[in-house]
Amino acid sequence: MTNWAYFPRSSKPTELSLSIVHGFSAVDALISSENNTLNSNDVLAHVEPHLSAIGFMVETGKKKIDKVTVPVLYGNNGRVAKAFEADAHHIEGRFVLEVEAGRAVVNNQFLKDLFQACMMDDIDYLCIAVRNIYIAAGIKNPDFERVVTFFETLYASNRISLPLKGILIVGY
Repeated sequence: MTNWAYFPRSSKPTELSLSIVHGFSAVDALISSENNTLNSNDVLAHVEPHLSAIGFMVETGKKKIDKVTVPVLYGNNGRVAKAFEADAHHIEGRFVLEVEAGRAVVNNQFLKDLFQACMMDDIDYLCIAVRNIYIAAGIKNPDFERVVTFFETLYASNRISLPLKGILIVGY
């Protein structure tokens, strides 16, 4: 079952956010972490047709030409001096998307995704997709719930102001 949460909780999810959720829901039987142990690239490959259909540029491989980069800093003559890679980028929607699998929580990859999105130029929205359940050493870890709890705490504490207008967390 596809789960999702949108932050801040006081904001209505954007139409693009709901379209992303629909894309994950459409392939739920193929990617569900309750029944599958796909890596993040395989999950992205299943969701890619839907993301592309709604206007995302999606990473298609490991070669430089297949990557999606988003500028962070500019150098002389307006050239991009630093860029971060994203799994998918919707230019008009000012949205980046990252799909994580096993290391989403255990290696705090979702925090790196948050940091990088905050640094990217012309980005207002972030989607992080994580497994609902991640099994490691025979233990079921509720990754989606843990990431949602983190963002609930972040927004409730009101101690950090993020430059993003919205964050979508998708559990697959």
